[in-house]
Amino acid sequence: MENAFGLSVTEVLPHEAWSELSSRQNAILVDVRTKEEWTFVGVPNLESLGKKVIFVEWQEYPRMSYNPSFVDRLMEEIGEQPVDDLYFICRSGVRSMEAAHVVSSHLSSLGKKIRCVNVAEGFEGTLNMEKHRGGHSGWKARNLAWYQY
Repeated sequence: MENAFGLSVTEVLPHEAWSELSSRQNAILVDVRTKEEWTFVGVPNLESLGKKVIFVEWQEYPRMSYNPSFVDRLMEEIGEQPVDDLYFICRSGVRSMEAAHVVSSHLSSLGKKIRCVNVAEGFEGTLNMEKHRGGHSGWKARNLAWYQY
């Protein structure tokens, strides 16, 4: 789906996101998972890139209801920072894709040309044969920097 500027939400794999976050000065990573996920599963660590992750819940636990203030909170967190690219990450890449589309549409309505990118596979990746995440795909499994609170 394209916005008014012909920009659509694109998607990259976790290692590609890391590379682009490393090389693009005005690129920001937005983690849209829940507070509980950040606490119990861990979070991406961009300190070696001189960057901080923005944390805003797309859905709120335990009901997993959509956060009605998501876009407003994200815009507050970004503030006056120059931004060319916003990368969105969740557990598997599904919620972050939804969030990226909503933000892309919002930015387009404001006349802002900011590229929105979903991190495919997310932080924990897809389920394996034993129905567990985090072992064969995703940010953690690809050995990208992360930490746990």
